Formats: sequence, structure tokens, C-alpha cells
Amino acid sequence: MYRQGAGDFKYYVGVNSLAQIATQHDRVCVLNILGGESSEVTPVGHAWSGGNVVFGTSPGRRGQVLETPIGNIPVYNSVREGLDDGHRFNCGVVYLPPAAARDGVAELIRVNPELKKIFIITEKIAVHDAREIRAMGQQHGIDIFGANCLGVADAWNQVRIGGALGGDNPSDTLRRGSIAVLSNSGGFTTTIAQYLRMAGWGTTTLVSSGKDVYIHYAAPEFAFALANDARSKAAVLYCEPGGYYERDAMFTKPVVACVVGRWKSKLTRAVGHAGAMAGGEDDAAAKERWFMDKFGVDGIYTPEQPVFSAKGAVVTNIAHIPAALTAVMRANATLPDFEPEGTMELKPWFGSDMGLSLPPQLDVPVVEAMAPYGSQIAALAKQVGAVFPRAPMKDTSAASQLDPATQVASLHGMRVLDAAGLPLEANVALALLHEPGGDNDRKLVAVAVGACLNLHGDPALAAAEAARAAGSAPNAVLAAALTIAGPRRAEAARNIAAAFVERFAAAGLRDALDAGFDCSALANDAEFTALLRAPSADPRAEAMLAGLAARGARSVFVRFLRELDGPVSADAVLAAITTTLGWGPLMRKRVSRLTVECLPWWMQLIGTMIGASAPAAAHEPGSFCGVGEAELLGETSLTELACRALLGRAPAEADLFALQTLIGIMLTNGPGTISAQGAKGAVSADGPEMPQRVQLNKALVGFLSHTGYAHGGNGFEGVQFLIEQFRDTGLDDPAEAQGIDVAALARRCAEDYANYKAERRAAGSAELRKIPGVNHPVFKDRPVNLDPREVFIRELMAARGEANVFHDFYHALVHALHEAGVSRTVYCVNIDAVIAALLLRLTWQPWRAGEVGEAALESAAFTLFLYARMLGCAAEIDDHLNRGRNMDTRTPASKCRFVS
Repeated sequence: MYRQGAGDFKYYVGVNSLAQIATQHDRVCVLNILGGESSEVTPVGHAWSGGNVVFGTSPGRRGQVLETPIGNIPVYNSVREGLDDGHRFNCGVVYLPPAAARDGVAELIRVNPELKKIFIITEKIAVHDAREIRAMGQQHGIDIFGANCLGVADAWNQVRIGGALGGDNPSDTLRRGSIAVLSNSGGFTTTIAQYLRMAGWGTTTLVSSGKDVYIHYAAPEFAFALANDARSKAAVLYCEPGGYYERDAMFTKPVVACVVGRWKSKLTRAVGHAGAMAGGEDDAAAKERWFMDKFGVDGIYTPEQPVFSAKGAVVTNIAHIPAALTAVMRANATLPDFEPEGTMELKPWFGSDMGLSLPPQLDVPVVEAMAPYGSQIAALAKQVGAVFPRAPMKDTSAASQLDPATQVASLHGMRVLDAAGLPLEANVALALLHEPGGDNDRKLVAVAVGACLNLHGDPALAAAEAARAAGSAPNAVLAAALTIAGPRRAEAARNIAAAFVERFAAAGLRDALDAGFDCSALANDAEFTALLRAPSADPRAEAMLAGLAARGARSVFVRFLRELDGPVSADAVLAAITTTLGWGPLMRKRVSRLTVECLPWWMQLIGTMIGASAPAAAHEPGSFCGVGEAELLGETSLTELACRALLGRAPAEADLFALQTLIGIMLTNGPGTISAQGAKGAVSADGPEMPQRVQLNKALVGFLSHTGYAHGGNGFEGVQFLIEQFRDTGLDDPAEAQGIDVAALARRCAEDYANYKAERRAAGSAELRKIPGVNHPVFKDRPVNLDPREVFIRELMAARGEANVFHDFYHALVHALHEAGVSRTVYCVNIDAVIAALLLRLTWQPWRAGEVGEAALESAAFTLFLYARMLGCAAEIDDHLNRGRNMDTRTPASKCRFVS
């Protein structure tokens, strides 16, 4: 038996055996017990240990408790208060911040003469403080473990003190055996124990030594206690670069040392653990040599080259530890503690090869998961659609993002520049289903929304007309219509959609376009089919079915309706269309059931908004904006119908391109837009965790109420600016310059602005009127600056052969401003200029002809922005409905500022 006195160490060691490190007799006080880490792991360790924590401290929280599975742990302001209340302890655990750790240790030692052990979880304690902690422990006869550790655990005693060794279920990992573990890494301490258990080796005491610059209970102390522990036949060490502790340790029992971090030898500063330094003689290679000398081996143990001796082995991969230990112990005539429980090889519980043909080495077979995970995975396999975790959504979004480098926003991963190349139908699908879909999806969207455009005889149209007659802005007009489109209008269709999802998922439908899917069993479900039938022929349902047939749209759900005996309702057709749209994303768990069941209402709301933007005269029995019902549902694109509603006339090809491009560009401007805040705030106020309370039309009204004329970049300001420049030019068609010298026009504008700027400065005023559409706070300071969003649209227009005099004018203007001395660089033409140029391109000819005034022009520009943001905000509403928490758009109290 190896004997070493405490005096042989650099500081006091009262622990003579590993069996004394964590015992059933130890009682614990935890400093900062209610902190984020402690409040998660202390209850687990406390329960597994049978209740070893007597109290904790958290200044200002006296009287509170930390709940655990076996009872509450009281909390005090200080250690002294806990002692005065009659509690006794001999172990302290420190979860304090680095700057407070030294004072916490001092408090424990000062007020408790019964203290024997301190476990410091805190990492990156200052070296000066660590020296003082070491001195205090040495002076008062107290063993200190850490810092930057995960505490200790003992499988024999079933005790854990500090940290999270063994994870959330220590018994699953820590089985009684004969191997002790010392590890620089807290997480790998548990991993090594699990590897050993799979190979048939149980554990005795596990010590997470930590890896701050000072390791208070290190390899020499561990070796001493290992020698005196009759339970422990061998040990596993996990070592990182830094420190000479392992070199100084004197081991008398077999050891497997896992040395990692060779890659750190090229570094010149600490990485990872604070003590994991490089550049000295204590790097990974040096530590490998130390252990090789101790064990009398001349290489690293690997399965291919098993280099070991009866004293031990060196490995550099934790996966090799069990085999190396078994080989070493066999050389010592010692068998594993119990039969191996398995291997740590990859055993996937679920997988998907995405249709790829994989080689056998990569095609790992799926195995049945152990309890209770097997039943959970089985339930997950039956789950239809995604279930998103609730998360704080203040100023965040899982729907929209803004790239700070390019200033290009995206919706569900698609850049708005790419969305600008999609028809309106595709952007409806993108907003609500996270993907733009294909040609069949666009046909379905066109019919679903198109069927809701004509509001003849609808109170929603009367409300919109009343608001319009009262002089309300376009957003207020549309809000008036949406207040009528409440949840009861969509209730039947939503119930049918829910029934579709339930029945067809249970029947095993995977592809909503599967022409061979057998619906006969579902047709015999009397309760289900009763939901779908109409008491008599429903003209709207028949028109929608005819439109789908004319477009050649495919759908299992629509086919099912056609095969039923008797008439079906328009709600059933709408639900069949929307469930088809959502089925693919639902099966791929991209969207939730809630999203798919809300789709019929979304289609009604989108149709109502576009429909209400057209005056009452555009709504006639059997036609909308001059398009008959059969043509509207059977062939006309939604982009064209929106254009007709906006312009009041049949659009030209250039009009359709402009509208499509603008809607794509303006879908979103990122998660912080004011319009989105209004929509998300409305959902939060209703309570997204109780979706039955959330009214989608109210959320859209929230978006509309937070939207104004200045939205969409410079909004109408850019249009007004262009009108001023071209008012007297005689321009008839913006697609052709028609003899107009655009460069001369730009020079005149630049000279006028240079004179204006000089006059303002001469008058002592620094406040200048800016030219809308030029310059950008990000894209500047180069000799010639470019907004990548504007470049993208310009190239798209060139590829289509689309010309726009207003856009050309802007490019001439930025060069003219530079030549006139207004700017030291050539400003960029920004995306707002594109929006203004395209908007005016849409409305220039009616304005020139006197068919619309500037107020109507302004209204059209504003309404077009509303079309686009309607979709972006629908995405935000759906995202918030699925992920948000009640009232989570509020500013946190910690962010509030007060002025007195």
C-alpha cells in the first residue's frame, strides 16, 4: 500500500481515500443556489444523494426555496443566517461569479468551523484570487476541489456534490464498480463513465478537477487517495495541456491516461479551459511522454496497435479508453466488473437517407430506442406536423431576417430579391407554408384566394366603402373590411381542414397529389362526410371545382370531394384546397397542424384585403373588376387580379412585372418592422399559447394600424420627386425616353440641389432636404457605390427587356450629383428608388391622362405596399402564433430607461 503524508503536498489534504470525497454523511451548503446553473443541477444531485443539501444562499432572497423532487431547500441571504437557523454542513459548493468566488470561500471558512471540503464550480477565477483560496484552505485544513469543475460523484455511496456529473439521471451512467476517474473536463467525466459502463466497468469516485490555471485537487492528491481506496482497482485520467500536476503524481495502481489537445501546441494563448495553455513543456506531447515513462510503454494505444503494460496505457481518443483499460486490467489478472451493457458505437434511433444510395459503412441501421425513448419516438412518428418550442419573440422572428452586410431581407430563408421573381401566388405560399411551392400549388392558391375576391353584397365591402367615403387612408379602409371577416366566417372550413388532416394522416396519406391513393374507406365515414356535404347544390363550390378542373390542378382531397355522392359545400372545397397546399410541408414537419388548419381563414382574409381595395363598382354578380367568375377562377393569375384591383384596368405585361417585383421586394424588411410589431403585438395580447383566442383578422388589423404612408422605403416621397422632375417633359410611356434627354434632366436637378444646398448653408442652416432614393448608410464611401438590391432588380429588368425611364434617371442623377460637387463619391441608387420608379411606372399613364389625381396615385402606392406587407405580416403572425409567449413583445424591465 502506497503511503504519503499530507505534508508531502503543496497544501493541506485531509482526504486520505477516494471513499471520503463524497459520502452519505456529507452535508452541503450551496452559494448562489438560485443561479441559472445551480437551480438546474442542484435538485438532481440533491435527490439522487438522498437529500444532502441543507441550505443555500442568494443575497436578498431569504425565505425563498429551491424546489427538488424530494422537498424544498431553504434559501438565506448569507451562510451565517443559515447556521443561525440551526443548519450544519461540512461541504460548501460555490456557484458565484469569478469576482465573488474568493469572498464566498472566505465566508464559508470564516463562519463555519466544521467545514472540511469546498467545491468551486466557478470558472476563470483570477490567479491572485486562486492563490488566496489555496492559502485559506491550507491554513484552515480544508480540501478544495476545482475551480472550473463539475464537482464530484461517488457511485458506491450514491452521492453527488456540486455540478452535474452523471447528467440528469446519474444512475443511468454511474454504476458501482472498480474504476476511479479524474478529468480536467466536467462533461467528459460523465462520458468516460458511460463508455466504461458499456464495456462492463463500473466506477467508484469521479472527480472533475476542472482546468483553471490553479487546480486545487489535482493528480498528485488523487493518486494518494486512489492508493488508499480499497474499492478502486484502477483509474482513468483525462488530461489537457497545461500544468505539471500529472508529472508529479505517483500512481501505484494501473492507470489509463487519455491525453488530448495536440492541436493546441501551435497556439499562443489559452483556449477552452483557462488552464489549457500551449507553448511550454506541459503541452499534450509532453504529457504523453510523462505517462509513457510512468507505464514503461513506447507508444499510444489504439485498437490497431494495442500498446500497454500492466501499469497502464496512453490513449488520445476517449473511445479507446474501455479497450485500453480492459487490456491493462487483463495484464493484472482482473476481469470487468460486470457483463458489458453495449457499445458506444453509433446506434441511430431514427434516420433518413433522403433517397440516396449509401455505402454500407455510412448506411447505419436504425435500432429500437431504449425505454422511455422508444415510446416517445413512436409517438413522434405519429405526430402530424411540427411542434415548435415557445420562445421569447421580442424583436426577433423565425420568419424574417435581415442580412446586415447586404441589407437584403429574407422570408423563411428566401431573399426578397428572389421573391421578387415569383408570382403573387408563390409568395402567398412562401409566407404561410415556408416554401413557394410549384406550379400546382400556384393553381390552388389562385382558386382559393380568387374565390374570396368578389365581395358583392358582402358587409365587408360596405364597411370598406363607408371608410373610403369618410376619407380614411387605404390601411383604415382595408381594416374596416377585415373587422367583418371574423372567425365565424372561417369556422366551418377550419373544422373541415382539421378533419381532413386527422382522417387522411391516419389513413397513411403521404403525398397529397397521389393519384392512386384509395379514398374508399374514408368515403364510408358517415360523420366525416356529413361535414363536407351541402344541403343543396352550392354554386360557389361548383365554380371553385370547375376552376380547379380548368387549371388542371391536382389534389387527393379535391378528388375525394368529387367522388362523394351529393353536393359538397364551398367550405369543404376551400378546406380541400388549403389542406393540399399544406400537406407536403406538414408531412415534412416544416409547419404545424395549427398553421394548416388556419389556411382557409388566411385565404379568405387575403382575398378580402385585395377585394376591398377595389371600389364597390368593381364587384358585380358573377364578376370582379370586369373578369367573369369562370375566367377568374379558371385561368386568370392572382397577380393580374391584384393589378386590376389596384389600377382599375386590364394590366399590361410591364404592369404585371412591376407589381410582382414590388410585392416580392417589399414582403418584409426584417423582424423589427413597425408593421410586423403591430401584428405580433395583437397576437401576444390575445395569447398565442391559447390559439383559439387569437383572431387572425384582428392581428392583420394590428399590422394595418401600424402602417403609414412613409412605409415601403421612402413611400410616396420618391414618387412625388419623380413627378416633379418629369411633370413638364411630355413623357407618355415610361418604357421609352421618347426623345427626352434624361442626362440633361439629371444635371439640371443636381445643379438645382447644389444651389439649394449652398443657400441653406449660407443661411446657417445645417438641415437639408434629402433626395429620396439616393445614398445609403451602409453602401457608401467607395468611389462608385452600389446597393446590391438595386443592382439585382436592374439586372432582372435587363434580362426581361424591361425599360424604365425613371430608373434610368436615378442612375444619371447620382453621377450628376457627384459632378456638381454635391457628393464626394457617386452615391448608390438605393432600393427605395427602384420602388418609386416601379410604382410610378404602374400609374404614370392614368395620371397623365387625368384619370387619377395625385391623391389616388398616393393611395395606389400605399395600397401596393399593403399587399406586400400583408403577406410578410401573415408570416409573422403565424410564426408568433406557433412560437411566441403571451405578451412577449413587451420590452423587458431590464431594458427600460427612466428620466427624472
